[in-house]
This record gives sequence, C-alpha cells and structure tokens, in this order.
Amino acid sequence: MSSMVQPAIANSRHMPLRWWALIALALAQFLVVLDASIVNIALPSLGSELHLGTNTLSWVITAYVLPFGGLLLLGGRLSDRFGHRRLFMTGVAGFALASAAAGLAASGAWLLTARAIQGASAAMLAPAALALVTKLFADPQDRAKALGIWGAVVGIGSAAGVLLGGVLTASLGWSAVFYVNVPVAALVLAAVPFLIAKDSLGERITLDMTGSVAVTGGIVALVAALSGTERVGWTSPQTLILAGLAVALLASFIFLEKRTANPLMPLGIFRNKSVTGGNLAMFLIGGATTGLFFALSVYMQQVLHYDALKAGLTQLPLAGALVAIAGVVPAVVKAIGPSRTLATSLILLASGLIWLSLSPSDATFAANLLGPSILIGIGLGGAFVSGTELAVHGVTDEEAGLASGLVNTSQQIGGAIGLAVLTTAASARSDRLLDRGVSEAQALTGGFSWVFLGAAAFAVIGAFVVLAVVRHPRLSK
Repeated sequence: MSSMVQPAIANSRHMPLRWWALIALALAQFLVVLDASIVNIALPSLGSELHLGTNTLSWVITAYVLPFGGLLLLGGRLSDRFGHRRLFMTGVAGFALASAAAGLAASGAWLLTARAIQGASAAMLAPAALALVTKLFADPQDRAKALGIWGAVVGIGSAAGVLLGGVLTASLGWSAVFYVNVPVAALVLAAVPFLIAKDSLGERITLDMTGSVAVTGGIVALVAALSGTERVGWTSPQTLILAGLAVALLASFIFLEKRTANPLMPLGIFRNKSVTGGNLAMFLIGGATTGLFFALSVYMQQVLHYDALKAGLTQLPLAGALVAIAGVVPAVVKAIGPSRTLATSLILLASGLIWLSLSPSDATFAANLLGPSILIGIGLGGAFVSGTELAVHGVTDEEAGLASGLVNTSQQIGGAIGLAVLTTAASARSDRLLDRGVSEAQALTGGFSWVFLGAAAFAVIGAFVVLAVVRHPRLSK
C-alpha cells in the first residue's frame, strides 16, 4: 500500500521530548477509557436531577459506546490518510467541547447528544494516539517500554472510572465527571504542538467511503442490538432486526474490502498472527473488564450499601496493583514474549474473578474484596500491556492507524458483547433465586457472582486463544 501520510517523526527515536509526548498522548487515551466507566456511579444523581427514567439512563452509556465503537476503524484510517497528529488534536478538541456540553446539560436529549459527540471524537483521537506512539518509538526495546506505559494507562482508566466517579460525584456533583476532562484536554492540546512535529502529507489516495459506511453501520447496529438486550430481550424484534442488519452490513464490508483498490481495512493485516491473536485477546479482555466494573460498582452500592465515595475508594488497591505490575511487564515480555505474558496475565485475572465470585451478600472489604481486587489488578495490568504490544507487533507505518483502530475496536465491541451477555445472565440468575424465596440481597449477589464467573471464562478463553494463534513473536520489526 502507498504511504498516505508520513508524520515528520521518522527520526523520532532521537527526539529528547518523545517521552513527554508519550505522557500527553497517554493522558488523552486515559480520558477516552475513563469516560466509558466514570459515569456509572453518577447515574443515580444524574437521573434524579434531569428526571431521566431507567431506560434513558442506560443510554447515557450507550450513546458514548455506539459512535466510539462504530467509528474507530474509520478514525484509524482517516488518521493514516490525513495525518495522525492532525486527527488526534481534532479529536481531543471535540472531546473537550462535548465534555463541557455534557456537564452543562439541562435535559436528557442535550446530554445524550453531547455523549454521542464525545464518542465520535474519541474514535478519532484513540487510534491516532496509539499510531503516534508506535511511530515515536521505533526501537523495539523503547517501544516495549512505551507500550507498557500505554497499556497501563488503558487499564488504569478502566479501574479509575469507579474511583473518580465516586469521589467527584460525592464531592462536586454529577457534572464534575464530565468537567474533569476539559482541563486535561486543554493541557494536551497546548503541549502536543511543541512535542510532536506536524504531519507531512504524502501521496493522496481515494478513501474507501463505501467500506467505511458499511463497517460503521454494521458495528453500530451490532452494538445497538447487544446494548438493548437487557431491556427488550434476545429474541425481541428490535434485537433480531438490528442483529440481522449488522450481519448483512459486515458481510458486505468484507466483500467490498476484497475488491476495492484502496480498502479501509486491508484483510491481509490478519496474516500477521500477532495482530490476529492480540485483537482476539483484547476483544475478550474488553468483555471481561466491562462486565466486571459495571457489576462491581452496582454490587457495592445495592448489596453492600456503600455510598458513591466509599465505592470509589475501594478501587484504590486494584488500581495500585495495576500500576505496580505494569512497570514490570515490559521486562517479562522481553524475557518470555508477549503471547506467554498475556496468557499468564489472563489466567491470573481469571483467578481473581473466581475468587471475587465467592463474595457473600454481607461481604466485608478486608475479608472478601481486598485480595481478589489485588489479584485482578495484577492480571489486568499484565493483560493490557502485553495485549496492546501484541496487537501492534510487526505493523508497518502505513497501517499504524489501522492497527491502532483495530485494538480499540476489539476492546469496545468486546465490552458491548460482554456487558450484554453477562448482565442478561445475571438478571436471569437473580430472578430464579428470587422465585425460590431468597432475599433480594442474596439474589443480587448470586447474579453478580455469575457476572464475575463469566468474566473469568472470557479471560481463560483469551489465554487459550493467544497460545493457539500466536507463536511467541520476537520483539523486533
């Protein structure tokens, strides 16, 4: 494939400021991941003030996930086409403005519109940011360190959503979970022009807009179908129609990509087994973590009766373990390879989730939650770091945006599927327990234990898939 955009960072390994650039890029990615979960704890107070029903509240999450997951592939290809720095800064600016608008929302429609713009902006900045990281750190050893930091940020963003959501909601109100994005985004926008050189345009080629429409529509239809199953069921006309539309659009996308001269997603990228295995793993990690943090936050508030602040603070050990292990993972990856590191991390994650599933309805933090939280943090830290490294291993500069978009797409779609499957199973389990005459707290606990066990199953499957698909690549180009 022809080079579409060549950012002027080809010799970036010699740039003394590239580690500062990594911090700026990682901060933006942190906001993107954070916003998928930080709203969870704020939903009750948000719904009360804006007079939103339960169904509308679920769309506060869905309105962000739909455009984010649906537009990621297009965002990655646009960054390859028009410049990674340019798309990154455009996405950060849009994300900041939409966050401010969400904080100012006076109605449900206003809030949902702002959340949708947040998601679309995230779909532009996320793949461009990771593509810039892979270009800034061309040396395999430095890239491993950089991607270690990057993977840690992704994991911390997932864990910190509950923590920061609880602290901000309790101290400043629900709007603070949106306003917190604005100063961080402004700092990133101010710093990037001094840290990363401008993109220099190469040969211009026609963008595959037909494929873009097909895959974006297909992913949006799939996420919409899965996100609605908890409300309308798996066999409802809404679910079946949207699922059928998703299958048709995604099948047509594959058909189109095989025949177009300049495809949005060259299918040949999947001949790279690292890319294939890494994306399958990130898909399953997304399913496990989204279900985990959603169920854990509800379990702590509805069953253990923690307030928003206490529920948030209980995530500190998990986040601390994640940060600590992320600093060690690059050395482990170098010693045994990313696939083995990833598989081991997923088994540790599954072990922590199984342990967590044993927590009773009268659990105490020290006796029942602390140990599993630390083990889960260790598993997540290793999985995010090594999974990200594996998914972009051996990718050319011309496909950096594509590979980065794929990583994020896999995680988001996995999260949507995992949340739909696990919450549906949890609801069915809770209903059966209530029919048997157990207390509401015990029924809810039984349902949540199924979420944790299901997330553990995703992690175990991911470990086996990685070992089966990937043959322990060396960390060099």
